Order: sequence, then C-alpha cells, then structure tokens
Amino acid sequence: IAYRTFTAPLPKVRSAALAALKRMGIKQDGTEKIELGERMLAKAGDRNIEIELEALTSNTTRMRVVAKKDGGVIVDSSLAIEIITQTEKSFGTP
Repeated sequence: IAYRTFTAPLPKVRSAALAALKRMGIKQDGTEKIELGERMLAKAGDRNIEIELEALTSNTTRMRVVAKKDGGVIVDSSLAIEIITQTEKSFGTP
C-alpha cells in the first residue's frame, strides 16, 4: 500500500493517474464512487490494482494505491509506488 497527497483538485489527480496507467500499459477496469472521492480499479498481469482518490479539500487530494497478486495475499508495494511516481510525472514540472 502506498499513499501520496497532492496539492491539486481531485479531477486533476484523476487525469494524471489515468495518464500514468496508460503510459505504464495498465488496463483500467472501472471506477466506483466512494465517500469524498472515487476508487479506480485496474489490472496489470496477475495484479489487481485499486487506486483511491479522496478530496481532502477543494485543492488537496489523497491518493492510495494497493496492488495485490490474484488471490489477494501478496501485496506488490513496488508497483503501487511506481503508479504514484508516474502520476507525479504526469503533472509535469511546475
């Protein structure tokens, strides 16, 4: 499990996360509404990925990424961290 808080509104973080998934060749499986935000589901090989975006304020968004091997026992923290890193890169330089 990996976390990162961005100083950006949720829609901007969502766009950056989707760009990161696309760049990494990860297929998005859908989205779900959650309290204060949304959950994106994706699949990479035998890994199930869950990305939660939570609007803490109108301009601050918390991102939580969990990547688990099929069966849900083994967690792939390096993949979760890389998704966050690629999302940061999708924002470009300030």
